[in-house]
Amino acid sequence: MKNNSIWHRYSYLWVTGAFFLFSIIGHWTFAWFAYVEDQQTHNEPVEINSFAIETTRDTMENWQSEMLQLLWQVAGLSFLLSIGSPQSKEGDDRKEEKLDAILLAVDKNGDKLIDQLDQKYQRR
Repeated sequence: MKNNSIWHRYSYLWVTGAFFLFSIIGHWTFAWFAYVEDQQTHNEPVEINSFAIETTRDTMENWQSEMLQLLWQVAGLSFLLSIGSPQSKEGDDRKEEKLDAILLAVDKNGDKLIDQLDQKYQRR
């Protein structure tokens, strides 16, 4: 029996999201300590507003240089292939046609079996 819970179906997403949250919280926490130390070294006041602007800038620089490249190349490609883009659909259609041809060649009732399979599993 398949486990169709949202936790099971999207387990990779949940683990990735947990890693992301852990890393962003860690980044901002350590950025706070570094900011406070830097402000104290220069005898400047510790201000939340300037910390938020500086850390957001640093986060966006990291996001742009590292995450967007990797995220788009890996996750974007995976997403586009999984939703049935022309690149992924072409292979599935070809496989289905080949299997249909094999069933027709080896079984004289192959057309009935194909019809049953088409009713049970919707073609794309």
